Amino acid sequence: MNRLATRLSVSAAALAAVLVASPALAAVEPAADAPADAAAESQDNSGLVDIVVTATKRETNLQQTPIAIAVMGDEDIKKRHVQSLLDLGDGSIPSLRVATYESRQTALTVGIRGIVPGDANQPAREPGVGVYIDGIYLARQHGLNAGLFEVERIEVLKGPQGTLFGRNTEGGAVNLVSKAPTGEFGGKVIAGLGNFGSYNAGLHLNLPEVAGFSVKVDGVISHQDPTVKNPLEGQTGWNQYHRYGGRIATRWKPTDNFTADFAFDTSRDENTPFYSQLINYNPENYPVASLAEIAANNNKLPAGKIAPLPSVVVVTGERMDVADIGVPQQVSIGETQGFSGNLRWKVADEVELRSLTAWRTVDSEQWDNSGGAHRTPSFLPNTSFSRYSLSFLNARQFSQELQAVGTVSAIDYVAGLYYFNERAEEVAGTPNTNKWNATGTGYTINDAMTWQRNAISISRASYAESKSYAAFGQVTWNASDALKLTVGGRYTHDQKEGDLYKVKNVASSFPFKFNYDRFDPLAILAWQASDGINLYAKYSTGYRAGGASSRSVNFATFGPEHVKSYEIGAKTEFLDRRVRFNLVGYMMDRENSQFDFDFYIPQSNGTVLHTLETVNAAGTTKIRGIEADLTVRPTDNLTIGASYAYTYWKVPPTPNPLVAGNPLQPLFLVYTPPHAFSANADWTLPLSSSSDMALKFHVDANYSDPHYSFDNEPVLVDSSFLVNARLSVADIPMTDNGQTLTVALWARNVFNESHIYRRSNANRNPIDGAYNTVVGDYANFNAPRTFGVEATVSF
Repeated sequence: MNRLATRLSVSAAALAAVLVASPALAAVEPAADAPADAAAESQDNSGLVDIVVTATKRETNLQQTPIAIAVMGDEDIKKRHVQSLLDLGDGSIPSLRVATYESRQTALTVGIRGIVPGDANQPAREPGVGVYIDGIYLARQHGLNAGLFEVERIEVLKGPQGTLFGRNTEGGAVNLVSKAPTGEFGGKVIAGLGNFGSYNAGLHLNLPEVAGFSVKVDGVISHQDPTVKNPLEGQTGWNQYHRYGGRIATRWKPTDNFTADFAFDTSRDENTPFYSQLINYNPENYPVASLAEIAANNNKLPAGKIAPLPSVVVVTGERMDVADIGVPQQVSIGETQGFSGNLRWKVADEVELRSLTAWRTVDSEQWDNSGGAHRTPSFLPNTSFSRYSLSFLNARQFSQELQAVGTVSAIDYVAGLYYFNERAEEVAGTPNTNKWNATGTGYTINDAMTWQRNAISISRASYAESKSYAAFGQVTWNASDALKLTVGGRYTHDQKEGDLYKVKNVASSFPFKFNYDRFDPLAILAWQASDGINLYAKYSTGYRAGGASSRSVNFATFGPEHVKSYEIGAKTEFLDRRVRFNLVGYMMDRENSQFDFDFYIPQSNGTVLHTLETVNAAGTTKIRGIEADLTVRPTDNLTIGASYAYTYWKVPPTPNPLVAGNPLQPLFLVYTPPHAFSANADWTLPLSSSSDMALKFHVDANYSDPHYSFDNEPVLVDSSFLVNARLSVADIPMTDNGQTLTVALWARNVFNESHIYRRSNANRNPIDGAYNTVVGDYANFNAPRTFGVEATVSF
């Protein structure tokens, strides 16, 4: 404990030094973060603007809400050129970690405060951070990388949200709030071009209210050619995407006390993975067999020796522009659709009744040939290689939530009932697409029929069905203007069942079925010490549902994990509201933590079987942290600030189920840097006294320490330092009717910084004495610099 206290003290001192020495901007944008219909916006232009959030199921001021929250408004989204959630992987909100699953963009890994689940490509696995669109829970990590429609703000709720948001929010929740119909004619058209053949366009149109109905239509498209080229003619490269979608929202408001919002959205995401590069070969210096020795041993490796490296394979620690091996690859496809109905009826001054109904579907086709000869199986003359990881997943979900929200005397309350139902199914195979010649100096392409969707050898096929029922309530007693006490709780009953019905292309049956009951309490004491100083202490819990691993050969099950969190925080504003400083310290204890042990094992038919067992680790996983956000507006035209997150963790060693004797093995929290920092600045120069035309400049810089990317692999990825910038001439008058034009130049990763964001040593050592698994470490690099020009016409 003394060691931890020393670390926290050193980190706090470092934070103070950084904040004093470095002008930087927090992850919140003043003017545009609050919704257009928020009540608490009006104030003097000389200070920071109030930010309104809905984390407590009602609109509240961010500074008076006793929860650690980061908010990114629509202006920040625009200035950072954020087109999908993956663009938040640059660390712009230090506590939020977003990365691809494996190298693929078909599914995202989303985590907060060290709770970052890795494997997303399974129907019976659950996330540890809930992602929501307008309060609708998105159960699968598939489809999360679809293009964003017009978002009012992104709320990142840190720490367990088990009371109001429910299961699978033990790390926190990310809530995307869409812009609602205004009932007045207007909108904007966006068009842009950039490097790597990129382009983007958008239409956001509000129609006039008719008979109480207001309609808003959104359409978006974004495209980028590959950043790593594929030398095989006619095949797609790596890190390319083509995303498009549409959304229509209708608001019906027949009376002042009743509002009905309906929305339908559909999107399609065509993408390819990031390239997997071999960054070293035989780092443990095992004896290397010669071609003559392999030939003498009947085209097999001699005992105790590894395969030689083919001459055409490139080993480098630099990000590649063109792959060394050409492979067949087509785009992966993710299609999502959703419908929601949100009814709100103000029955009386004391109560509002709400109903939130939603259907969502996800269909995903994964075509990932990112490894080439950089992953197992290792080289043998005239044998197949290049693992084409194929997965076809579909999921259907329905949810219904009923809420009662209101105030009675000095009591604010929220009460509700929740029902959720999902079925998800996946079929996967891993054929090899290429074949070596006798010397490793060249290769040919195998018969395409081996990787057609309906002809592949199925390595696994499974389904899972989930039902969840919940009742929750939360009350806040306003004991005085300065003192508030909040207590709440949520009871959840989970039912889950499924079956692994095919393994290694052989029909099988490994069914599972279980029920869980869970109660998550919450208590918050908030005190307004003085005007502009709000302090709070919070206790909360959360849990992540159990499941089964379809990568296990027998669909091995694992139980839920749960976390207790203790948090204290201060939210302050001073110097005539020109400075806003929020500071949080927390301790989280997680029990029965779900960790993955995985290996890639070559099979006798030349394919590679991805074997993964998920276990509940014994003991307590400890996570501790400090978070700080600073926003300063020294002049009316300049806003600067910073955000910082320090995270300490300790995981007890756990028996490895995939190694004989089940030895204890160290485990790691993935995508969790000890120190992460983000800074930004916004400067505005008015260009006209008769209009809002202005020159605007934005810059942000985001840093993360080295950290782990696999639960059971003791190798660190690189530190990262990414800078983004935007220069625009905004609100140029076009007509007397209010139409304006904004022209902007933008760049992401301005300095073309290169770092490894995911690294594996799974192919470094023999597995169960098999030396044909040894190649070296492989890794994925971040995207190179992208830039472009964009024009927006508002009307």
